[in-house]
Amino acid sequence: MKFRWETEFKEMDIGEIPKEWEVTNFGNRNYFEILSSGIERFEGLKEYLSTSSVNGNKIVEIEELITYDKRPSRADMQPVENSVWLARMINSPKFLKADKDLIKNKILSTGFLGVKTKTKETCDYLFYYIQTKEFQEYKDGYVTGAVQESLTNESAKELIVLLPPLPEQSRIATVLSCFDDLIENKERQNEILEKTAMAIFKSWFIDFEPFRDGEFVYNEELGKEIPKGWEVKRLGELVKTFKGISYKSSEKYQEYIEEGYIFITLDNFVRGGGFKNEYSWIKSERIKPSHLVKEGDLIIALTDMTQNAQVVGSPAIVILPNGFDVGVISLDCMKLEPVVENLKYYLYMFLKNTQEDNSTFANGVNVLHLMVNNFLNGKILFLPSSHILQSFHSLVEPLFQKIILNQKQIMTLKKVRDTFLPLLVFGKLRVEEI
Repeated sequence: MKFRWETEFKEMDIGEIPKEWEVTNFGNRNYFEILSSGIERFEGLKEYLSTSSVNGNKIVEIEELITYDKRPSRADMQPVENSVWLARMINSPKFLKADKDLIKNKILSTGFLGVKTKTKETCDYLFYYIQTKEFQEYKDGYVTGAVQESLTNESAKELIVLLPPLPEQSRIATVLSCFDDLIENKERQNEILEKTAMAIFKSWFIDFEPFRDGEFVYNEELGKEIPKGWEVKRLGELVKTFKGISYKSSEKYQEYIEEGYIFITLDNFVRGGGFKNEYSWIKSERIKPSHLVKEGDLIIALTDMTQNAQVVGSPAIVILPNGFDVGVISLDCMKLEPVVENLKYYLYMFLKNTQEDNSTFANGVNVLHLMVNNFLNGKILFLPSSHILQSFHSLVEPLFQKIILNQKQIMTLKKVRDTFLPLLVFGKLRVEEI
């Protein structure tokens, strides 16, 4: 690849751009078409996505599966080829590009605005252009509405679009998509590693495959047979617990703050179990040693606002950005410190595999809260012998170490990508060759 720094610019409302770049808007039908709600034809089962299904430019969950035997309501949109989609609401940076899977299998809510382009090159470039912080701040100036501020189709037509020459659009998208491909590859690796660890756990401790030749005994509390000699314990007997800090909104920051701590909250939990690298920051004089966590610690979610209670009772293994040794957990989280050696990954897999049952220890109407004492006293599990725990730990620990390493590399790749994004899209750094 060959790059050069641009030196000659013209000033636009959205920022400086190279002098020879074209400036237009989404209302220019030579390049764009704003997509209306509703579709003419619909066949087969589809996955429904609202804006809450998307985080950044990734689909994080499928809300529901739907099918129609007639034309769907105008509350639905089906993506078409060479289209990009962005959230209409203010302060909602969410984006999708219509790949083959999105076109074939997904229905989007009207919370998304669709823009169809004349060429694939412009579609690929536009997907990155709308992700810039500069465009998002500019777009939010056009939202309207008394109850819920939202970008209308008519308002969207006024939004400025910067268009480099078509070949350069393609080169810009190619560079940025390289980062996205590397990130996606690491994420796929982690999915496989996590599934492998769970497969080992189920083989050993659900199906008892390595122990079938041994003697089994029936346990009344568990209601099933387990290998002879294994103990039955309550979760509270196996862990020490440490709750997080109850913080004030003035103590939480979205960006790094001097003398602040990485803040781990409910946002860091994957539904059903797992850790997300979505950090905020906290600075408070009330932080105690019991609120601190280090990389590799086991935590569990104590509250939930999802309809299906998929977060409360979900476990996660803490991952910290490079250069940070400790973080702080919020009151929505609790650290579980095993009192038995080599128990951490066994507990993580056990709690993840039984998250649905964990959620039954929660109560509440709009917000669910895990009843901690009931959970610790009522959650029953069997404890294998120490040498079996050690063998299991030695098998799965390398998998989790690789997951942590991949997550750190993902964070680095995202940081580099986010640095390149505005430089390339606004022409400060020109891509001359691929």
